[in-house]
Amino acid sequence: MARHKVEICGVNTADLKALTNEEMIELFKKYNNGDLLAKEKLVNGNLKLVLSILKKYNNRCDNMDDLFQVGCIGLIKAIDNFDINFDVKFSTYAVPMILGEVKRYLRDNNSIRVARSIKDIAYHAMLIKEELINKLNREPTIKEIAEKLNLPEFEVGSAIDSMKDTISIFEPIYNDGGDTIYLEDQIEDKNNKMKSIDDRVALKEAIEKLKDKEKYIIIEKYITGKTQMELASEIGISQAQISRLEKTALNNIKNNIK
Repeated sequence: MARHKVEICGVNTADLKALTNEEMIELFKKYNNGDLLAKEKLVNGNLKLVLSILKKYNNRCDNMDDLFQVGCIGLIKAIDNFDINFDVKFSTYAVPMILGEVKRYLRDNNSIRVARSIKDIAYHAMLIKEELINKLNREPTIKEIAEKLNLPEFEVGSAIDSMKDTISIFEPIYNDGGDTIYLEDQIEDKNNKMKSIDDRVALKEAIEKLKDKEKYIIIEKYITGKTQMELASEIGISQAQISRLEKTALNNIKNNIK
């Protein structure tokens, strides 16, 4: 049987070795003890992960070689920061970091350039937003953010919108170590609208039953689109804790919907 392959940047993933979980743990132990050769093996053993992520960006970047290098930077950062004591697979931990580097590169090299002044407004707006979330225990309106910045509501709204990336319907939005859930899986099926309405009501009720921190993580990740790393930085806990809280929240939602 032919092996499945993905070819990007002249690299055939079928020729790349995939590390077993046991090999990964052993290499991380060696790297943590200063073995740089172990780090090189970890990088080479996870290049297939980088290439599989880049596959969907094939038509969005003129130079895939550059994007491959950027993805490898994200992979190296993940290797440097990963703790084998995390209750999470390395691939689950690494994917958001690789995607983050790729998206930042594409955003910063986008042909549609966003003025620095608009970026500054968007940055300050996001800081005010987090401040108001903590104060009000809810998502603030654009008007409330604009009032804090003493700027017109339209100007603030436009600045925030200008920083949003368009996403593919094949964007992975959840992976618990099993099958990946993609954005297209969450798109409404108009041929079964009544069931969809019932599902949305049940989902909303299930989310409302979550603890405040769990609810915040679910809403910010799956609706706002933040990564586990971003949420960890905002809340002040580790990415591993975010992962555990998210997994617990999803399990609670499933149980409450049944």
